[in-house]
Amino acid sequence: MRFLLALCLGLVALATASQSPLQRRVVKEVLEYFHGRSNVHFLFKEQAVEGAVERVNASGTFVQLRVSLAQTACRKRASQRHNCRALENRRKPTCLACYKFDSGDVPKVLDKYQNCGPSHHLAVKEIKQRDEVECRAVEEAGRSADALYLPGMFAFSRGLPA
Repeated sequence: MRFLLALCLGLVALATASQSPLQRRVVKEVLEYFHGRSNVHFLFKEQAVEGAVERVNASGTFVQLRVSLAQTACRKRASQRHNCRALENRRKPTCLACYKFDSGDVPKVLDKYQNCGPSHHLAVKEIKQRDEVECRAVEEAGRSADALYLPGMFAFSRGLPA
């Protein structure tokens, strides 16, 4: 049993080491978001990060990932949060996070979308489709100003010859 726990902790440490700084920031913000919900009374830890996508373009960096969480024995308001062990056979929610950062030295969040729930809940077709649409909208944040075309925009550029 202890071997499995050590193996799981090793895998989480390995996954954390391979994450980019923006991905680690997204995981941290997802945990803050999840713990900020009123129906969450226990502390949750990151169990795994799956499907991490990071795309860089002219308008910034888009990060999408799915974070699996595990409930711990500690209450959310506990003063000591570091020695909390994950409980087996307890709630294991999954969070989908889509973030768009600008391309500055200290990246600011341009737009974000987070959806947390039981893993079987996020697999429902309607919720999956809504998540895809929301993530696409987040990815497009910052681009629309460059490609904005309003009717009549070029009407005055073709005026009478001088």
